[in-house]
Amino acid sequence: MSLNAVVRKPVQPVAPAREPQRRLQPVTRPAVRRKPKLAYALVALGGALAIGAAQVALSLAITQDSFTLAGLSSQQRELSLQTHALQEELTGLSSPQVLANSAAGLGMVVAGSPSYLRLSDGAVFGTGAGADWTSTVNPGGAGAVSNSLIVKPAPTETKTATDDGPSDATTPELPPAITDGLPSPTTR
Repeated sequence: MSLNAVVRKPVQPVAPAREPQRRLQPVTRPAVRRKPKLAYALVALGGALAIGAAQVALSLAITQDSFTLAGLSSQQRELSLQTHALQEELTGLSSPQVLANSAAGLGMVVAGSPSYLRLSDGAVFGTGAGADWTSTVNPGGAGAVSNSLIVKPAPTETKTATDDGPSDATTPELPPAITDGLPSPTTR
């Protein structure tokens, strides 16, 4: 095909273009801006202050709670140590060695060979003799093994003051009080 064979559209007459209308106006005096009302400014300032005060109050409450929590944690640690110490003391007091010493102190003795009673006819089997009043077992004797859990009682003797002298009290030696930190040797 040739280029001349292209179908051409009929051309319509073109209307003359209109000029756009100008919308210019003369400058007038600008509108008067109103001052912001004082009440709005005070409300905004009060809101900002309230938010700041709430943040400070929450910060103080959290700080107070952390001090309370630290105090309770130290109290729990002390009670745990006290419970452990009491448990060790109870273990020492319930040891066989302490029980044997307590029984000997109450006058109890080790029984001899056992005797049995037959209920049908009232016959006694065994030696039938009671225990001796002297015990053959000495729990605090030479064969006793030392027990580190047994707390030896502290001396509680006290001498009262008389007219001729001051009183002397026998008390166990206590460790030094720690008031200004740990005790340390004096160095040069």
